[in-house]
Amino acid sequence: MARDTAATYDPRTFKALTYYTAVPDFADGSDSPRAYLERCLEAVDEREGEVRAFAFLDADAARAAADESTKRWQAGKALSPIDGMPVGIKDLLETRDMPTQMNCKALEGNFPKRDNAAVWALREAGAIPFGKTVTAELGGSHPGPTTNPFDRTRTPGGSSSGSAAAVAARMMPAAIGSQVGGSIIRPAGFCGNFALKPTQGAINRGERIATSMSTHGPHAGSLEDMWQVAIEIAQRAGGDRGCPPLAGLQTPPQPLKPERLIVLETEGWQGLDDATRTAFDAVCRNMADHGITLLRRADHPLIEALERSISDAGRIAGSITAWENRWAQRNIVNEKGGGLSDRAMTTLQRAEAMKPRDYEALLLERGQAQLAHAAVRQLGDAMITLSCPGPAPQWTGDAPEECTAARPTGDAVFNYPSSMLFAPVVSVPLLGVSGLPVGVQIIGQQREDARITGLARWVWNNVEPATV
Repeated sequence: MARDTAATYDPRTFKALTYYTAVPDFADGSDSPRAYLERCLEAVDEREGEVRAFAFLDADAARAAADESTKRWQAGKALSPIDGMPVGIKDLLETRDMPTQMNCKALEGNFPKRDNAAVWALREAGAIPFGKTVTAELGGSHPGPTTNPFDRTRTPGGSSSGSAAAVAARMMPAAIGSQVGGSIIRPAGFCGNFALKPTQGAINRGERIATSMSTHGPHAGSLEDMWQVAIEIAQRAGGDRGCPPLAGLQTPPQPLKPERLIVLETEGWQGLDDATRTAFDAVCRNMADHGITLLRRADHPLIEALERSISDAGRIAGSITAWENRWAQRNIVNEKGGGLSDRAMTTLQRAEAMKPRDYEALLLERGQAQLAHAAVRQLGDAMITLSCPGPAPQWTGDAPEECTAARPTGDAVFNYPSSMLFAPVVSVPLLGVSGLPVGVQIIGQQREDARITGLARWVWNNVEPATV
């Protein structure tokens, strides 16, 4: 039975579901992947009616795969540390045994019966693609039915809404999301998950390679599971064509204390609510108490130059992606005679008004921002800022008179910069604001995914979460 939830989150006491903690019991036979899966299915039975995280779920197939994993663990022949792990797959990624409908009316019944590269790699590692998780339409801004596990009147974020919500609701320990603007990190922030948005190209996107800023990355209940899922995929499927894969040890990076961190404001700072600002400032003070030097835009001209270069990141990132998606989306409309939401059609029409020279100008702006980002490498170990602009906003559907309300899945204003910088990001659930999660993101230089994961582990282990 679904239970009512409203503003119940505290980062100091919330216990997320983890997999790595169960692995020793698999090895000694006191637990098994099949028993673990059954506990996940019980959570689905309890919460799915309210959260609505799944677009498709095949419990029988998952049970059969869990039984095979159990045999491997019992024989001492586990394929990897994530052998038997139930993993949600965002319903943008193709799966050979489940439909891929992308929350799009025009794609209802779409069943390509082939695996995305990341899904293939997960199967090779013994993980269990547990179900397809709800996405916003075509990975854009038009929301699906998923609700925030901590308040059903609020969005879980987008477009990786189902992946974020399923992990936060303890239905599974990890799920795959994807990001072009803010679709991994923002929902992680709204739902209290750990998440990795890797360096651009570091995880093979397979058929999802159409846009220049899209990435795959895991949501998880722990940093350990987050890293393990990412590295198992990368070690099997590699990176995108022409790109080196995610690099690092087979085991999660050890905690690494930062000495200097750059605090980024981004264009979201001026619109930030007082409570979230207070909570973030408390975390920053605690970092300073640990001897970490925090630098802001007024402290160095290179930081100010970076802030200026990302001050219009939403326009730049959104327009680049709209241009790159325009032909695929127009082909869907032409083939199906419609089938896209009014919200998606508005974006498509805006893209079709662009010219090649407009796209070229946007790429130049993005390139200048990447140069400004590289220039601050000498100043700090990483950058920090909020994962989302406060708690998840309320969203109960479009009003009839306003069927294209802006940002129904929340504002990606704090996420566009790292997406256009091609930078790796880890979101850490450090804040509770009015009983709802708000994440803090740690942003590194390109190819520093393992390093910022180590920094994030130290922060999580040592910095006191803040609640207001």
